[in-house]
Amino acid sequence: MTSSDLKNTEEQVPSSGGASQLGWGRFALQFFTVVIAYFMSGIPAIAIWGESSTGAAVSVATSMAGALFVSWLWLRADGALGEAWNLRTPQSWPKTLLWAVIATISIVVWFTVGAMLVEAAGFGLPDVEQVIGWATESHFAFLLWIVLVALFAAGLGEELLWRGFLMDRLFRLPGLAGQMWPVILIQGALFGLPHLYQGFGGVIITGVVGIGFGWLRMRFGGNLWACVLAHMAVDVLMLSLAYSEKLGLIAA
Repeated sequence: MTSSDLKNTEEQVPSSGGASQLGWGRFALQFFTVVIAYFMSGIPAIAIWGESSTGAAVSVATSMAGALFVSWLWLRADGALGEAWNLRTPQSWPKTLLWAVIATISIVVWFTVGAMLVEAAGFGLPDVEQVIGWATESHFAFLLWIVLVALFAAGLGEELLWRGFLMDRLFRLPGLAGQMWPVILIQGALFGLPHLYQGFGGVIITGVVGIGFGWLRMRFGGNLWACVLAHMAVDVLMLSLAYSEKLGLIAA
């Protein structure tokens, strides 16, 4: 990150210190082992509960747990755990909470504006019907999805994985070291790709959200709390609105 970029952040991003730098080969090995762990860890839940609401929720949670475990092993081996997974107490909780609220509102607005833009561009609206159906199937399903998916897998897990593990790894690569915006854009694009099940519209909208979260991480010098809180809030809010609509508490 350049000196001018540093002036726009609340805290300076920690240097690599004694942590090892990465070659592209080691990065590829780490990245793909995390991906493999993610997919393999979700299989038992589907085998037990099938493609049901419970099976999907537990599968998402166990997939994330597996990916985070392998990420933790790599970060620990490279001496980068504290920098990548920076959940230390922020310098200012009020500022962190304020930015989390701003990010939450911005993302919710972007969901509406982005949906109109991708539809106008011919990419189609994100298809989240099946996920919403699972999450709003019953009171139990709703609570399960809130706890396992919205709070753990998405809110905490995705921030540790994408803004934590991935951004830390990218910053240590030859050609990307110290390059804030290339790293933010790359991780945003990679964050959007797994949402291909929602269609290309979902990939684009989620990718932009990933870019925003990447910037927010840098805004707080690598601290992840603002990202985690905003991500949790967005997912809980969207699921809650969908469930309230199904129960007839709000108009469709």
